[in-house]
Amino acid sequence: MYLSRFLSLHTLWVTVSSVMQHYPSVWGHYDVCKTQIYTEEGKVWDYMACQPEARDMIKYVKVTLDPPDITCGDPPETFCAMGNPYMCNNECDASTQELAHPPELMFDLEGRHPSTFWQSTTWKDYPKPLHVNITLSWNKTIELTDNIVITFESGRPDQMILEKSLDYGRTWQPYQYYATDCLDAFHMDPKSVRDLSQHTVLEIICTEEYSTGYMTNSKIIHFEIKDRFAFFAGPRLHNMASLYGQLDTTKKLRDFFTITDLRIRLLRPATGEIYVDEQHLARYFYAISDIRVYGRCKCNLHATGCKEENKRLLCECEHNTTGPDCGKCKKNYQGRPWSPGSYLPIPKGTANICIPSISSIGNPPKFDRIWPNISSLEVSKPNQANVCDNELLHCQNGGTCINNVRCQCPPAYTGILCEKLRCEREPGGCGRSSAPGRAAPGPAPRRGLCAAARKRDKARRSPLESLKGKRKEKKNSKNNRIQTRKAELN
Repeated sequence: MYLSRFLSLHTLWVTVSSVMQHYPSVWGHYDVCKTQIYTEEGKVWDYMACQPEARDMIKYVKVTLDPPDITCGDPPETFCAMGNPYMCNNECDASTQELAHPPELMFDLEGRHPSTFWQSTTWKDYPKPLHVNITLSWNKTIELTDNIVITFESGRPDQMILEKSLDYGRTWQPYQYYATDCLDAFHMDPKSVRDLSQHTVLEIICTEEYSTGYMTNSKIIHFEIKDRFAFFAGPRLHNMASLYGQLDTTKKLRDFFTITDLRIRLLRPATGEIYVDEQHLARYFYAISDIRVYGRCKCNLHATGCKEENKRLLCECEHNTTGPDCGKCKKNYQGRPWSPGSYLPIPKGTANICIPSISSIGNPPKFDRIWPNISSLEVSKPNQANVCDNELLHCQNGGTCINNVRCQCPPAYTGILCEKLRCEREPGGCGRSSAPGRAAPGPAPRRGLCAAARKRDKARRSPLESLKGKRKEKKNSKNNRIQTRKAELN
């Protein structure tokens, strides 16, 4: 009984461990955007940097092929078996489900037997090159968190390029070159990721490690994301502070792991030999059974959720931000320039929230009456915006801006910009009963109104108001003269 229980627990642990391989501790932080805390000023939000959980991004991909008619089966044709390239009696027929190999089978669950896969036409037009572009699009900015893995059902290609786009397919940059002979194919010396270092981690290399012919146990091609992380975080990704610091301060490194689209350029199928056998061209084609891309929606550290809406991924933005990537401040929250969140300091990071605009300070939106606390607005980081600057962000009601970090408020006022009466937080509000023995404070001064503005405001009074004022002054003067004359007669 104890043995069976132990085996059950062991099986459970193995299952959990295998699942967690795609969600390592490296990405386990930053799963909360804000929490409520209590301070001397009452209940406020404590904001933190946050990001969505990593997931299988293939669930949301759109795939296109170029040329569009490159998939086998229309018209039907025969091809050679995967394990035996000389057994050429297999058939691809797009009109029959069991014999069809459409593009969506690159991403399906392997439920059918034999395993399902997409397949191209054979190299029947040799010596014309057999070129295929497979484009994976998300219509969303994605941050990669694990290796890109492509499983071929045919032999791995003799020549291939993996490319990325950061602008939705308008421009492309190479990610990695793959070849049986890098010097001959791309005029590059062969390298592996193990030959790189922190200083050369962004180098685009050509590798011969994944380019072999017909081998049933060698079907997989990798683009190594985690091995590049390891240059900063250590072999087991334990030193995440180092990696987070690099991602925060090095835009090129951050962009290297960021994509909107991937493109697999298949340039030459597996031949397994130097020369192409022109008598058996049905041996040469491409077939892919699985593609894996793990990552997360890029939300600039302003969201923990990413939802699919109208077949498009959108960040569920926090920190008063908005946009598909939380890339701008909401209306009425543009009191300082938008900024992405920061991973540092670990473990909470810096939220860099959008703060209310000056015009909305006196009447904050009803949906967010809890104001950000000063600690979430500190400017110790180089990319942190100012709280006050005496130009766009004035301290209100006589407050003084201290080093652009905070407003030093008069005793009667509080808030980020001294925009609130302190007595509003006390029992009884700002009535006379709230301060025994003292007169209740008068109405709050008009925010941002200086002496010159008051003079201009007085000058704008209507002619009727000016006439009434003059009449009142004349009447008071007349009454004073009458009282003086009576005193003299007595």
